[in-house]
Amino acid sequence: MSAISRRSMLAGAAGATGLTVLGTSSRASASKRRRVPVTREEHRVVIVGSGFGGGVTALRFAQAGIPSLVLERGVRWPTGPNAETFPHAAAPDKRMFWLGSPASIFGIPVPGFEAPYTGLLERVFGNGMDIICASGVGGGSLVYQGMTLKPSEDVFNATLPQGLDYARMNSEYYPRVARMLRLQTAPDELINSKTYKPARVFARNVELSGYDLTKIPMPIDWDFALRELNGEMKPSYTNGDCAMGVNNGGKHSVDVTYIAAAEATGLVTVATRHNVTDVALAKDGRWQVHVDRISTDGTVLEQKIITAKALVMAAGQAGTTRLLMRASAKGQIPDMPDGLGTGWGSNGDRIYLWTNLADDFGVPQGGPVVYGSRDWADPASANTIIQASLPPLPANLRSTMLVGYGVSSDRGHFVYDSAKDDAVLQWPKKGDDALYQKIHLRAKKIAGPLSNLLDTTAAYPSTWHPLGGASMEVVCDLSGRVQGHRGLYVLDGALVPGTTAACNPSMTIAAIAERATDDLIAHDAGTVF
Repeated sequence: MSAISRRSMLAGAAGATGLTVLGTSSRASASKRRRVPVTREEHRVVIVGSGFGGGVTALRFAQAGIPSLVLERGVRWPTGPNAETFPHAAAPDKRMFWLGSPASIFGIPVPGFEAPYTGLLERVFGNGMDIICASGVGGGSLVYQGMTLKPSEDVFNATLPQGLDYARMNSEYYPRVARMLRLQTAPDELINSKTYKPARVFARNVELSGYDLTKIPMPIDWDFALRELNGEMKPSYTNGDCAMGVNNGGKHSVDVTYIAAAEATGLVTVATRHNVTDVALAKDGRWQVHVDRISTDGTVLEQKIITAKALVMAAGQAGTTRLLMRASAKGQIPDMPDGLGTGWGSNGDRIYLWTNLADDFGVPQGGPVVYGSRDWADPASANTIIQASLPPLPANLRSTMLVGYGVSSDRGHFVYDSAKDDAVLQWPKKGDDALYQKIHLRAKKIAGPLSNLLDTTAAYPSTWHPLGGASMEVVCDLSGRVQGHRGLYVLDGALVPGTTAACNPSMTIAAIAERATDDLIAHDAGTVF
């Protein structure tokens, strides 16, 4: 995911998510004094961001013969057996946090990360809710747990535009994503192993509570985890040390699926450490992207002005919405739709620390996710709860994690703050409280007696699943075309109006992008771009 950077992120921005993305740091200022070169480029299509939206777009355009430049603010994170590519959640280092983003876990400051680095996570401050987002080739797929859920028809139609046509999404686009991500459920041989006891306890308790229990499809080659059990490589899955990325490989994230296939066509260039600072409409009707090419410590090495016939915003919900709102407020893109910045939702995220005195979950705990429990009978309050293991800790806390999300009804909005030169999320007090209560009651019943649930989301209001801000049928059409702006598209979580139908967003964002690119190739390629 690419981001914005105009004012110092050290001054208090965010972590994908105070906003960290807009601002010029002291390093950047010093670089300008050193006469940073300014270069110009022209491309047919520029895609800002390399997560699910950007990855799908790059591949499908390339397969149709359309070349593109993908701008990614972060770095590549290549993995392999026994690699040390990603930081360890239980022993964080500078690789964990994006330049200047306040180093914190569940809102608790983590000292010792003063040295800036183009790391994985950024914390974007909002009023009432913070957003956590990722950076690097592959975007959020690098750090997401990997649950790849498809909504039911009833919940989909109750929460998303029916013009998307669930029947076609279900028969064509969701299966297309599933094939690309090579989804598998965890084998029983793995689940029955020692470190997967938390998954077994969760499954038992869910069934005793009378709730639905299902194995969660995951973009994982579980043979890697089985090989860990056999001692063929050091633990990564089997000890839960995969919350910040899987060092051993085997996870089919966007970088090794969509992006790799796109680059293999020879028509896609991925430019890493290219931090987008502004987007604008040029006088000739083309799109202009202002970019800082940076080093891993944030030093600006080069400034670029890139012009394109088509601009696809796929910088993640926070990045896309804030860049577009900034451009609108400063007159760089005039006459943007009035609904820009509205329709924001957290997807109902809720994260609990489940402490259980009846069962010893053990240390370490295998991960990332095996089972989930769906309560989708009522589309208005449908929700899902999954168990996610803790990373390897030095002590046995008799605890693991429960994560819930669901159909959220309340909505926030972004407001441009000229003093910060940024758009800031405004989230209502007690937003989505009714959904949270329902998730909590279910989670408490699943946890069982002699258990305690610590609601970390109540302690630190935040979400890993931000949605909306440039929503379809408000700002864009169903294929991401921004109303009134030829050649400007939104194809990421910003396009989705606040919820993904009681599922985590990745599969639905990718499926919507698959649908959209089919339409854009059929109707815009060769005419608009």
